Amino acid sequence: MPLSNKEELNLIVDPDTQLTIEHSGGDGWTILHGDMLSIVKAFQPGVFDAVITDPPYASGGTSQTAKNRTTNQKYSSMKADKALPDFDGDQKDQRSWTRWCAEWLSDVRRACKPGAVLVVFIDWRMTPCLSDAIQWAGWIWRGQIVWDKQVSRPQRGRFRQQSEYALWASNGPLPMDRPVGCLPGVFRYTNPANRIHVTEKPLQLMRDVVQICVPGGRILDPFAGAGTTILAAVKEGYEAVGIEVTDAYYKLGSDRVRFALNEATDHKETQ
Repeated sequence: MPLSNKEELNLIVDPDTQLTIEHSGGDGWTILHGDMLSIVKAFQPGVFDAVITDPPYASGGTSQTAKNRTTNQKYSSMKADKALPDFDGDQKDQRSWTRWCAEWLSDVRRACKPGAVLVVFIDWRMTPCLSDAIQWAGWIWRGQIVWDKQVSRPQRGRFRQQSEYALWASNGPLPMDRPVGCLPGVFRYTNPANRIHVTEKPLQLMRDVVQICVPGGRILDPFAGAGTTILAAVKEGYEAVGIEVTDAYYKLGSDRVRFALNEATDHKETQ
Protein backbone atom coordinates (compact mmCIF):
# COMPACT_ATOMS: atom_id res chain seq x y z
CA MET A 1 0.00 0.00 0.00
CA PRO A 2 1.51 3.36 -0.97
CA LEU A 3 0.59 5.28 2.22
CA SER A 4 1.57 8.37 0.27
CA ASN A 5 -1.71 9.92 -0.88
CA LYS A 6 -4.89 11.20 0.77
CA GLU A 7 -7.01 8.20 -0.22
CA GLU A 8 -4.63 5.75 1.44
CA LEU A 9 -4.08 7.97 4.49
CA ASN A 10 -7.83 7.99 5.12
CA LEU A 11 -7.46 4.33 6.11
CA ILE A 12 -5.38 5.58 9.06
CA VAL A 13 -6.54 9.16 9.73
CA ASP A 14 -10.23 9.82 10.37
CA PRO A 15 -11.36 11.99 7.40
CA ASP A 16 -13.97 13.69 9.62
CA THR A 17 -11.29 15.32 11.79
CA GLN A 18 -10.58 18.01 9.16
CA LEU A 19 -6.90 17.71 10.08
CA THR A 20 -4.55 18.73 7.28
CA ILE A 21 -1.27 16.88 7.61
CA GLU A 22 1.87 17.47 5.57
CA HIS A 23 3.39 14.09 4.79
CA SER A 24 5.90 12.28 2.63
CA GLY A 25 6.12 8.61 1.83
CA GLY A 26 6.32 5.76 -0.58
CA ASP A 27 5.30 2.14 -0.97
CA GLY A 28 4.46 0.86 2.50
CA TRP A 29 5.49 3.92 4.51
CA THR A 30 4.71 7.51 5.35
CA ILE A 31 6.01 10.17 7.75
CA LEU A 32 3.54 12.80 8.95
CA HIS A 33 4.80 16.26 9.87
CA GLY A 34 3.33 17.96 12.90
CA ASP A 35 2.52 17.80 16.60
CA MET A 36 2.20 14.20 17.64
CA LEU A 37 -0.51 14.83 20.25
CA SER A 38 -2.77 16.41 17.62
CA ILE A 39 -2.11 13.79 14.97
CA VAL A 40 -2.58 10.63 17.07
CA LYS A 41 -5.98 11.89 18.23
CA ALA A 42 -7.03 11.91 14.57
CA PHE A 43 -6.15 8.25 13.93
CA GLN A 44 -8.84 5.70 13.23
CA PRO A 45 -9.23 3.19 16.09
CA GLY A 46 -7.57 -0.20 15.80
CA VAL A 47 -5.29 0.40 12.80
CA PHE A 48 -1.84 -0.44 14.23
CA ASP A 49 -0.28 -3.76 15.20
CA ALA A 50 2.66 -2.22 17.08
CA VAL A 51 4.05 1.07 18.39
CA ILE A 52 7.85 1.11 18.38
CA THR A 53 9.46 4.42 19.21
CA ASP A 54 12.28 6.44 20.76
CA PRO A 55 10.75 9.56 22.36
CA PRO A 56 12.62 12.50 23.88
CA TYR A 57 13.91 11.25 27.24
CA ALA A 58 13.95 14.71 28.91
CA SER A 59 17.04 13.42 30.66
CA GLY A 60 20.74 14.11 30.23
CA GLY A 61 21.26 15.51 33.71
CA THR A 62 20.39 15.16 37.39
CA SER A 63 19.14 18.74 37.81
CA GLN A 64 16.56 20.76 35.90
CA THR A 65 19.25 23.23 34.88
CA ALA A 66 21.18 20.39 33.23
CA LYS A 67 18.00 19.08 31.56
CA ASN A 68 17.21 22.53 30.15
CA ARG A 69 20.31 22.50 27.95
CA THR A 70 19.92 21.93 24.22
CA THR A 71 19.87 18.34 23.01
CA ASN A 72 23.27 18.79 21.36
CA GLN A 73 24.76 20.06 24.63
CA LYS A 74 23.29 17.09 26.52
CA TYR A 75 23.83 14.21 24.13
CA SER A 76 26.60 15.15 21.71
CA SER A 77 30.27 16.11 21.84
CA MET A 78 30.30 17.58 18.32
CA LYS A 79 31.68 21.07 17.84
CA ALA A 80 29.13 23.81 17.20
CA ASP A 81 29.98 24.12 13.51
CA LYS A 82 29.34 20.40 12.98
CA ALA A 83 26.43 19.93 15.37
CA LEU A 84 23.28 18.13 14.23
CA PRO A 85 19.90 19.89 14.55
CA ASP A 86 18.39 20.03 18.03
CA PHE A 87 15.05 18.29 18.52
CA ASP A 88 11.92 19.43 20.35
CA GLY A 89 10.38 18.28 23.61
CA ASP A 90 13.40 17.30 25.71
CA GLN A 91 13.34 19.93 28.47
CA LYS A 92 10.46 18.69 30.64
CA ASP A 93 10.76 17.92 34.34
CA GLN A 94 9.90 14.38 35.48
CA ARG A 95 6.29 15.08 36.45
CA SER A 96 5.51 16.95 33.24
CA TRP A 97 7.23 14.29 31.14
CA THR A 98 5.34 11.47 32.86
CA ARG A 99 1.99 13.22 32.35
CA TRP A 100 2.83 13.92 28.70
CA CYS A 101 3.81 10.27 28.12
CA ALA A 102 0.62 9.04 29.77
CA GLU A 103 -1.41 11.16 27.35
CA TRP A 104 0.24 10.07 24.11
CA LEU A 105 0.48 6.45 25.25
CA SER A 106 -3.26 6.48 25.92
CA ASP A 107 -4.01 8.02 22.51
CA VAL A 108 -1.84 5.59 20.57
CA ARG A 109 -3.35 2.63 22.44
CA ARG A 110 -6.75 3.65 21.12
CA ALA A 111 -5.32 3.49 17.59
CA CYS A 112 -3.96 -0.03 18.17
CA LYS A 113 -5.56 -3.43 17.70
CA PRO A 114 -6.14 -5.73 20.67
CA GLY A 115 -2.89 -7.56 21.34
CA ALA A 116 -0.76 -4.86 19.71
CA VAL A 117 2.75 -4.50 21.12
CA LEU A 118 4.43 -1.36 22.47
CA VAL A 119 8.22 -0.85 22.63
CA VAL A 120 9.55 2.47 24.00
CA PHE A 121 13.26 3.29 24.37
CA ILE A 122 14.42 5.08 27.49
CA ASP A 123 17.45 5.67 29.72
CA TRP A 124 17.96 4.63 33.34
CA ARG A 125 16.92 7.99 34.82
CA MET A 126 13.45 8.03 33.31
CA THR A 127 12.62 4.30 33.34
CA PRO A 128 10.46 4.51 36.52
CA CYS A 129 8.45 7.40 35.05
CA LEU A 130 7.89 5.53 31.79
CA SER A 131 6.70 2.36 33.52
CA ASP A 132 4.15 4.46 35.44
CA ALA A 133 2.93 6.17 32.28
CA ILE A 134 2.62 2.91 30.33
CA GLN A 135 0.41 1.36 32.98
CA TRP A 136 -1.59 4.54 33.56
CA ALA A 137 -2.43 4.55 29.83
CA GLY A 138 -3.87 1.04 30.05
CA TRP A 139 -1.07 -1.02 28.52
CA ILE A 140 0.01 -4.27 30.19
CA TRP A 141 3.70 -3.84 31.02
CA ARG A 142 5.58 -6.97 29.90
CA GLY A 143 9.20 -6.23 30.73
CA GLN A 144 12.41 -4.53 29.69
CA ILE A 145 15.01 -5.12 26.98
CA VAL A 146 18.60 -3.88 27.03
CA TRP A 147 20.60 -2.15 24.32
CA ASP A 148 24.26 -2.67 25.22
CA LYS A 149 26.19 0.03 23.37
CA GLN A 150 29.45 -1.72 24.39
CA VAL A 151 31.35 1.55 24.79
CA SER A 152 30.93 4.51 27.14
CA ARG A 153 32.86 7.29 28.80
CA PRO A 154 34.73 5.69 31.74
CA GLN A 155 34.20 7.17 35.20
CA ARG A 156 36.51 6.03 37.98
CA GLY A 157 34.78 4.28 40.88
CA ARG A 158 31.51 3.79 38.95
CA PHE A 159 29.86 1.18 36.76
CA ARG A 160 29.93 2.06 33.08
CA GLN A 161 26.77 3.68 31.71
CA GLN A 162 26.94 1.70 28.48
CA SER A 163 23.32 0.61 28.20
CA GLU A 164 19.98 2.06 27.28
CA TYR A 165 16.69 0.26 27.65
CA ALA A 166 13.28 -0.25 26.14
CA LEU A 167 10.13 -1.07 28.07
CA TRP A 168 7.63 -3.21 26.25
CA ALA A 169 3.95 -3.84 26.79
CA SER A 170 0.79 -5.11 25.10
CA ASN A 171 -2.69 -3.78 24.46
CA GLY A 172 -4.51 -6.40 26.50
CA PRO A 173 -3.68 -10.12 26.48
CA LEU A 174 -0.76 -11.36 24.38
CA PRO A 175 -1.58 -14.83 23.04
CA MET A 176 1.20 -17.43 23.24
CA ASP A 177 0.41 -18.60 19.71
CA ARG A 178 1.31 -15.29 18.04
CA PRO A 179 3.35 -16.05 14.86
CA VAL A 180 6.44 -14.40 16.36
CA GLY A 181 9.58 -16.23 17.44
CA CYS A 182 11.49 -15.98 20.71
CA LEU A 183 13.47 -12.74 20.58
CA PRO A 184 16.55 -11.87 22.66
CA GLY A 185 16.35 -9.54 25.65
CA VAL A 186 19.78 -7.99 25.11
CA PHE A 187 21.02 -6.40 21.87
CA ARG A 188 24.67 -5.45 21.36
CA TYR A 189 25.36 -2.75 18.79
CA THR A 190 27.58 0.31 18.89
CA ASN A 191 26.22 3.78 18.11
CA PRO A 192 25.93 4.60 14.38
CA ALA A 193 29.17 6.00 12.96
CA ASN A 194 27.59 8.58 10.64
CA ARG A 195 24.52 9.83 12.46
CA ILE A 196 22.02 12.33 11.08
CA HIS A 197 20.18 12.59 14.44
CA VAL A 198 21.62 13.44 17.85
CA THR A 199 20.23 10.26 19.48
CA GLU A 200 19.94 7.98 16.45
CA LYS A 201 19.63 4.23 17.05
CA PRO A 202 21.52 1.63 14.94
CA LEU A 203 19.51 0.40 11.97
CA GLN A 204 20.22 -3.28 12.71
CA LEU A 205 19.06 -2.81 16.30
CA MET A 206 15.72 -1.52 15.06
CA ARG A 207 15.47 -4.27 12.41
CA ASP A 208 15.80 -6.77 15.27
CA VAL A 209 13.32 -4.99 17.55
CA VAL A 210 10.51 -4.51 14.99
CA GLN A 211 10.27 -8.28 14.66
CA ILE A 212 8.17 -8.31 17.83
CA CYS A 213 5.30 -7.20 15.56
CA VAL A 214 3.17 -9.85 13.83
CA PRO A 215 4.35 -10.53 10.26
CA GLY A 216 3.07 -8.01 7.73
CA GLY A 217 1.66 -5.74 10.43
CA ARG A 218 1.51 -1.95 10.54
CA ILE A 219 3.93 -0.18 12.89
CA LEU A 220 3.61 3.35 14.28
CA ASP A 221 6.57 5.48 15.38
CA PRO A 222 5.24 8.74 16.90
CA PHE A 223 8.79 10.15 17.16
CA ALA A 224 10.28 9.30 13.78
CA GLY A 225 13.48 11.37 14.05
CA ALA A 226 16.03 10.04 11.57
CA GLY A 227 13.48 7.59 10.17
CA THR A 228 15.40 4.55 11.46
CA THR A 229 12.35 2.67 12.77
CA ILE A 230 10.42 3.42 9.57
CA LEU A 231 13.27 2.17 7.41
CA ALA A 232 13.82 -0.91 9.59
CA ALA A 233 10.11 -1.78 9.50
CA VAL A 234 9.82 -1.57 5.73
CA LYS A 235 13.00 -3.59 5.24
CA GLU A 236 11.53 -6.31 7.47
CA GLY A 237 8.27 -6.45 5.52
CA TYR A 238 5.99 -4.23 7.62
CA GLU A 239 3.99 -1.11 6.81
CA ALA A 240 5.21 1.90 8.78
CA VAL A 241 3.76 5.26 9.80
CA GLY A 242 5.92 7.89 11.47
CA ILE A 243 5.27 11.31 13.01
CA GLU A 244 7.92 14.01 13.37
CA VAL A 245 7.44 17.53 14.73
CA THR A 246 10.92 18.99 14.22
CA ASP A 247 11.13 20.51 10.74
CA ALA A 248 14.75 19.54 10.11
CA TYR A 249 14.23 15.91 11.11
CA TYR A 250 10.99 15.56 9.18
CA LYS A 251 12.97 16.38 6.04
CA LEU A 252 16.13 14.47 6.99
CA GLY A 253 14.23 11.36 8.04
CA SER A 254 11.95 11.33 5.00
CA ASP A 255 14.87 11.82 2.62
CA ARG A 256 16.87 9.11 4.34
CA VAL A 257 14.11 6.49 4.12
CA ARG A 258 13.31 7.35 0.51
CA PHE A 259 16.96 7.26 -0.57
CA ALA A 260 17.70 3.96 1.23
CA LEU A 261 14.64 2.19 -0.18
CA ASN A 262 15.20 3.52 -3.70
CA GLU A 263 18.84 2.44 -3.51
CA ALA A 264 17.77 -1.06 -2.46
CA THR A 265 15.25 -1.22 -5.33
CA ASP A 266 17.85 -0.08 -7.86
CA HIS A 267 20.29 -2.71 -6.56
CA LYS A 268 17.72 -5.48 -7.02
CA GLU A 269 16.90 -4.34 -10.55
CA THR A 270 20.55 -4.44 -11.59
CA GLN A 271 21.13 -7.96 -10.31
